[in-house]
Amino acid sequence: MVNTYHEALNYLFTQLPMFQRIGSSAYKADLTNTLRLCEAVKNPQSKFKSIHVAGTNGKGSTSHMLASVFQSAGYKTGLYTSPHLKDFTERIKINGAPVPPDYIIDFVNRMKKSIDEIEPSFFETTVAMAFEYFVKEKVDIAIIEVGLGGRLDSTNVITPELSIITNIGWDHKDILGDTLEKIAFEKAGIIKKNIPVVISERQDGIDTVFKEKAFAESAPLYFAVDDFQVERDERGGEMLLHVFKNHTLLFDGLKLPLQGFYQQKNVAGVLKAIELMQTQGWFIPADSIQHGLTHVAKQTGLKGRWQKLGEKPLMICDTGHNEDGIREIVRQIRVQQYTKLHMVMGMVKDKDISAVLKLLPTEAEYYFCEAKIPRALDASLLKEQAHSVGLNGVDIKDVNEAIKEARRKAADDDMIFIGGSTFVVAEIENL
Repeated sequence: MVNTYHEALNYLFTQLPMFQRIGSSAYKADLTNTLRLCEAVKNPQSKFKSIHVAGTNGKGSTSHMLASVFQSAGYKTGLYTSPHLKDFTERIKINGAPVPPDYIIDFVNRMKKSIDEIEPSFFETTVAMAFEYFVKEKVDIAIIEVGLGGRLDSTNVITPELSIITNIGWDHKDILGDTLEKIAFEKAGIIKKNIPVVISERQDGIDTVFKEKAFAESAPLYFAVDDFQVERDERGGEMLLHVFKNHTLLFDGLKLPLQGFYQQKNVAGVLKAIELMQTQGWFIPADSIQHGLTHVAKQTGLKGRWQKLGEKPLMICDTGHNEDGIREIVRQIRVQQYTKLHMVMGMVKDKDISAVLKLLPTEAEYYFCEAKIPRALDASLLKEQAHSVGLNGVDIKDVNEAIKEARRKAADDDMIFIGGSTFVVAEIENL
């Protein structure tokens, strides 16, 4: 019996295998546990409408944008994402409000016997928790972000109104496969029979994987970039988006709170998904789309996506952590105005980071740190690996101490970037 929120979290975090902390050994490549847990809470996965979102990068931003748009259109909207940055309740939201701690306490107490018997992972348990909560609160729709992969991800027990796959890149090769085609195959596993699927961007050699899976499932397939074109415009250090549908202007000068270049691709996928949902009878007017996109951070509480933390010096954080994510971050850094670049970086030890390190700017001054999780790569070892590819700096274990040192050394016209791992961003004070 748990009596407090702290006790409930302690049970979830310490008693259950948690990928966020220990890595691939917590990954269950099977849906059996999730289905058993869902059965124990009366199969909520079949009792609410949903959109399922997968992809290597961009699935979190896409999920939050969709949730914000549906919320702006007046729908009671659930949102399930992972991992959380500051508090577990961030994973499960309705109209931007996190799940109440009392519900988590109640769920753990009601389900503890089943959890002890089934021995699910942390993620499997939170999926069942989220789905039951959405049914209990009678959401109109829920946006469900895949945790890892797609085909065998715990969230893949739903039958959504629509599926979205944002993009395919190199990540979790030890679990998903050592080629982009194999990774795409796992992501394509969310494509369901007769359920439309949107692919946010076209990628050479990958499109065929989606076409074959969609054909096998008789699922209508749409590539968002064929219908929506999103151009960026830099004004006064801010990115504005000009959005076209079939080359006709739809939104002029759209200012997203999510400023990363990569949002251009995500926005196209979001807009195509909304268009398809409109054809299914969902009433989502243009002003709701614009309001939802421009107020996404405020309405959903999204953090850590090219988020500005301060000026003089300019300080930015971003949760991008794999090869493609870091490549986009470096592109974004290159267009900023600064005199000297300072990089506060930490990574995890269960990934091959050599390709990522080779993408980072060699002219920057580095502050290598490590998050307070078992998966964190030791800061001194990160420094050694980084030094071998020409990246120089100091190792300071504590994330916030590293930031303080970067701020101490940076001039007002410099730039500080903080990232390399979601877990590094999560430990930033006052995020």
